[in-house]
Amino acid sequence: MKKILIIMLMTLGILGAEAQQDAMYTHYMFNTLSVNPAYAGSRDALTVTGLHRSQWISFPGAPTTQTITLHSPVFNDQMGLGLSIINDKIGPINTTSVYGDVTYRMKVSETTKLGIGLKLGMNMLSGDLMGLQTDQGNDNVFQQDIKTKIMPNFGVGLYLDGENYYVGLSAPNLLENNFDGTVADTSISQFSQQKHYFLSAGMAFPLNESIKLLPTGFLKVTNGAPIEGDVTARFLFNEKYWLGGMYRTGDAAGLLAGLNINDQLSAGYSFDFSFLNKTFEYNGGSHELMLRYDFIYKDTQNILSPRYF
Repeated sequence: MKKILIIMLMTLGILGAEAQQDAMYTHYMFNTLSVNPAYAGSRDALTVTGLHRSQWISFPGAPTTQTITLHSPVFNDQMGLGLSIINDKIGPINTTSVYGDVTYRMKVSETTKLGIGLKLGMNMLSGDLMGLQTDQGNDNVFQQDIKTKIMPNFGVGLYLDGENYYVGLSAPNLLENNFDGTVADTSISQFSQQKHYFLSAGMAFPLNESIKLLPTGFLKVTNGAPIEGDVTARFLFNEKYWLGGMYRTGDAAGLLAGLNINDQLSAGYSFDFSFLNKTFEYNGGSHELMLRYDFIYKDTQNILSPRYF
């Protein structure tokens, strides 16, 4: 297991990357499939997760993101299949991503498995330029919308999970697609889809019979931007309620709260405030909602319960 972890960390160190673009999530620990295909099937159930993020409230044109993921183990848990749908809107630009995920899962020990995943799909970009209010009227550039551009892509990932911890390494978009087009005879080629690399990890520590500490981390690496990391600590009470705090380097801090409504349904909310960059003067923070449901297989006897990640 130590050798596998060292290889994963060394791989991250030699990867190149480009500028920061991908949507951010405070509930990244519930949204692993959207960035790492090797997560598919790791919960021993058909799991459906929905997320909504409203970033920088009261800031005109601020990002909003919706994510739906579903995944399940297949072939006696030797493989996993998943589907990720992400809709990300920033100002007039809207990007919708649809990806399928397939994972091969191998036993490393009695309680530890390593997933090797492949992500295949596409990103669709469009722009509602006609909906913008401009200082000068009759500007030809804003008299026509950007037509939908379809950009295929693929990614890879590794995911090592045990009874109370996980480590993941992934690159969900390996192709650097460029948006080249014209609007009202004006060339538009500024948009470029860059590679991003993600390292995630988490562990569950029992503090006593009723309280567990769940620290997690999420590292984002790309060229042209500082390395960004999220660090989160949640306290889980009686396997039912959680409360915690998060810190995002160079950007924000916030709070998370949620509950396991029953053995299958979980809900969460977070608020974070970007006080470390200039946007804090113009926005009212960011809100995020999370829902997750596990369709437990009735004939499965060896599901590890509860699943913390």
